[in-house]
Amino acid sequence: MDALHISISAEPIAHFAGLTITNSMFTASIVTFFIIVFSLYFNSIITYSGKPSRLQVMFESIIEALMGLIEGVAGKGAKSRAFAPFIVSFFFFIILNNWIGLIPGVGTIGIIEEPNTIEANVVQQVKATTHEESIEETTEVAVHESTELFQSETAEAVASEETISHVGPKFVPLFRPATADLNTTLALALISMSLVQFFGVKYQKMGYFKKFLDISSPIAFIVGILELVSEFAKVISFSFRLFGNIFAGEVLLSVILALVPVVIPMPFYGLEIFVGFIQAVVFSILSLAFFNMATLGHGEEHA
Repeated sequence: MDALHISISAEPIAHFAGLTITNSMFTASIVTFFIIVFSLYFNSIITYSGKPSRLQVMFESIIEALMGLIEGVAGKGAKSRAFAPFIVSFFFFIILNNWIGLIPGVGTIGIIEEPNTIEANVVQQVKATTHEESIEETTEVAVHESTELFQSETAEAVASEETISHVGPKFVPLFRPATADLNTTLALALISMSLVQFFGVKYQKMGYFKKFLDISSPIAFIVGILELVSEFAKVISFSFRLFGNIFAGEVLLSVILALVPVVIPMPFYGLEIFVGFIQAVVFSILSLAFFNMATLGHGEEHA
């Protein structure tokens, strides 16, 4: 029994119209659907007169805290209102994806994927001809029935019994936190940095690009090149920071649960709740800071 399942990359669970659906994409879709439905429901029950419900008080407190954070960085006004939808969306999408991995069943409920037909045929042929005339003859049969992609692996399967032993049914979890997939965190980083450029152009017009290409002096030119490099470095930093922390937490919990499934894992669950919250806050604050910095000209300190 394989009690421990760890995969650094998201695994495909379905195919639709030529698109491969991975378990992280499936989980991200569920989180996005939940956010949309909850937002529509909350908008329908919100009241501006009389006694508000506990749900309204709780949600308004969260929004007020986020708006206070945004206004503390960008100041009160149109700029904060322009930043708010993106920062709030980042926060809720990331924190829910960070925490969804702590729900029982996420990572443990899945499907058993049967081995590829081509792989199974190769294994059967290798086993049937192990004690026959020669390994070379077996290789020719295997390669003939394999695809071109599998040709190089066939010779290894014939020569090594270790390869054969690993071919078999594979467990694929249906759910995987989207933030534990580097593709998702990279997409979030690209969206954030694209918005940085958008707000920079919106508030500084074409003068925004002067920080990347300033030929007024050799020093200014070198600084501009460094600024350009830093924009790409931020994408890498954003994506790997979020992915690394969440994926490491998933691995830690998987290992602890496999070793000691009772009582001991509880403090680690608390730790992961805290880490998930902190990572959502860090991503949102850094995005907010970069948004605001992009709107400021050289020498400006306040909007």
